[in-house]
Amino acid sequence: MEQLEANTADMANAAQAAVHEASGLVVQYSFSVIGAIILLIVGYFIAGVLERWASRGLGRVHGFDETLRRFFSKLVRYIVLIFVVIAVLAQFGVQTASILAALGAAGLAIGLALQGTLQNIAAGIMLLVLRPFRVGEFIDAGGLSGTIEEIGLFATELKTLDGLYVLAPNSQLWSSSVTNYSRNAIRRNDLTIGIGYGDDIELAQKTLAGLVDTDARVLGDPESATFVVELGDSAVSVTARYWTKTADWWQTKLDLTKAAKLAFDKKGISIPYPQSDVHLFQAKAS
Repeated sequence: MEQLEANTADMANAAQAAVHEASGLVVQYSFSVIGAIILLIVGYFIAGVLERWASRGLGRVHGFDETLRRFFSKLVRYIVLIFVVIAVLAQFGVQTASILAALGAAGLAIGLALQGTLQNIAAGIMLLVLRPFRVGEFIDAGGLSGTIEEIGLFATELKTLDGLYVLAPNSQLWSSSVTNYSRNAIRRNDLTIGIGYGDDIELAQKTLAGLVDTDARVLGDPESATFVVELGDSAVSVTARYWTKTADWWQTKLDLTKAAKLAFDKKGISIPYPQSDVHLFQAKAS
């Protein structure tokens, strides 16, 4: 009987100790849970505030691209949230150093697996920062030519002269030379026409100069000029050099080319076909 009472007392003491320990753990983890919730709420709020600050600050930078502004502001938000999650895990005694090491290893593995994609992202950021071309400009780069429709972080959309849609990886555009036909305000053109060796060179130059000088789209500064550029096999090449606004360049070239042909025909100046002289020799009889 005494043994039973002793066992009962030991069980009661053990139960009381377990309850006491459990209550202590509940209190301890209750504070951890409450602290974690507070950290999440505060961290989420701070991440949103920093995102808006970054967005406004970058928006004040003149010429800063809208895509980059959104990208960097979102990046600030996610970095803050990552640190908040790590701080929450530290509240429960989790070794954050191992988590950071695992995240680093995972990031390295993902980077190696997505090497081409990350290369396009890096190229896209450089294109948006340095701005070798903008939306609406006509370029020639990496064997592609067209008008820029959109510059993204991964690829750039172009529209060719014949209306085709082209999606070019940013790394292809970044790693090649870019010729931007729309960037500068004015552009030069050399209108070269071949005339016959028997035609009046002075008259041809005056005719071209008159056409160029009377066109309202041709700029007075820099001044236009006409000169003989080459003595070819079958023609004398006469050139009219002039400058126009970039937006008028193509149509001016077409109009002046047609006007030069009509004016030369009217004044009797020939535009010869390629020709060659053939000399025949009669062989002596043996």
